[in-house]
Amino acid sequence: MLTVRNLHCSYGTAEILSGVEFDLELGEVLAILGRNGIGKTTLVRAVAGLRPPTITSGEVIYRGERLDTLESYEVARKGIGYVPQGRRIFGSLTVLENLEVIAQPADNGSGWTVDRVFEFFPRLGERVASYGRNLSGGEQQMLAIGRALMTNPSLLLMDEPSEGLAPIVLATIRDRLLELKGQDLSILLVEQNLGLAMSLADRIVILGPPGRIVWSGRPDQLDAAADIKQTYLGV
Repeated sequence: MLTVRNLHCSYGTAEILSGVEFDLELGEVLAILGRNGIGKTTLVRAVAGLRPPTITSGEVIYRGERLDTLESYEVARKGIGYVPQGRRIFGSLTVLENLEVIAQPADNGSGWTVDRVFEFFPRLGERVASYGRNLSGGEQQMLAIGRALMTNPSLLLMDEPSEGLAPIVLATIRDRLLELKGQDLSILLVEQNLGLAMSLADRIVILGPPGRIVWSGRPDQLDAAADIKQTYLGV
């Protein structure tokens, strides 16, 4: 479904990613792990078509089409939803407006609607008329996920969804994401929280210096690889 081949990305003259390669299958959750500053956000931004970074070489292919030559809005129209690091909801819009402003109908006439998002995150239904800037951090994260789902994506890019969340809120987010698995939705999850990644992912890849994938495998294999976790994740 998604193929990344020999991807090199830079910020100015500084190369951040140096030949990253992986595949993501339909319905699969692939987690990208690594220490801070290693290039995880750079990778997900490159897939989403956001600039910077600059893609200096390599390919990002989605359902047989090249994405690396497209603008970000063109990438989104291919069926790719994006939950950015830091949420980046529209603070001056209400919860309802945040969801409606980005909505795209599903190809088959069904899919994610405002009502379905409110069923998925009941708290958002309770705050429907509240402005984004007045929501708690957990509510903003729910809204960021709901907003991405309103595009009815087949691939969801998520950058650090656990960032800044209290444990009880994080547990709710984790449970909702587990519900998304197996719904013909692939997820590329960039995450610093090892526990969340291990509970959600079907496969895990680890980025290490110099911006390359240094390990890949199943969560149970990583759980048993104490040396890998210590060297590349610091745990």
